[in-house]
Amino acid sequence: MKIIYHGHSCIQIEVNGKSLIIDPFLRGNPAAVTKPEDIQTDMVLLTHAHVDHILDAAPIALQNNVPVVANVELAGYMEGKGVQTIGMNIGGTVDFGFAKATMIHAFHTSSITLEDGQRIYGGTPAGFIIEAEGRTVLHSGDTGLFGDLKMFGELYDIDLAILPIGGHFTMGPEHALIAAKWLGAKHVLPIHYNTFPPIVQDVGAFVQALSEAGIKGSPLAYGESLEL
Repeated sequence: MKIIYHGHSCIQIEVNGKSLIIDPFLRGNPAAVTKPEDIQTDMVLLTHAHVDHILDAAPIALQNNVPVVANVELAGYMEGKGVQTIGMNIGGTVDFGFAKATMIHAFHTSSITLEDGQRIYGGTPAGFIIEAEGRTVLHSGDTGLFGDLKMFGELYDIDLAILPIGGHFTMGPEHALIAAKWLGAKHVLPIHYNTFPPIVQDVGAFVQALSEAGIKGSPLAYGESLEL
């Protein structure tokens, strides 16, 4: 299993020649090294409706002729853009053949910003647990720290936890460290930091704190990858 970091919260997971991409946000990220038109994928997964998570979802889905997987409200919005969708909700699992995705809850907000600036309800924010090739990856989505992360650590043997550390809009490094411990994660990939001034963090210090707790941390540069 190959994990590619495209920046902010955008992760691509490759398994046996297939792939899925989570929360594509490339055009709006000045540090991105990949363009939406460069992405080849078999599924687009969305954790919630904020623009820094869905901006490139429709273009990528349309150019690859693949579905967007999201909560039913966000899926309905994407259908209006002519996109194939798979609507699901918290606790549900979808089997893609090459991987399974279970939607888990996250503590955040979710709204769709329309062209006139109006915001409408975007469904419940979420994360995903991806299972493939005997590996389990948890992408928490945007979230604060919450106690049910302990439950996920009990239910799943988590090889990699993908966690936000930016603070301000999500949990920061201190709470992400606690989340990693509660999840029993063997490995952590930090995301959702340094994209904008309010979420600048010292990722090196976070990785050091993980190491002291016996957890491997891998801060990736945009476009870099790791193997599980």
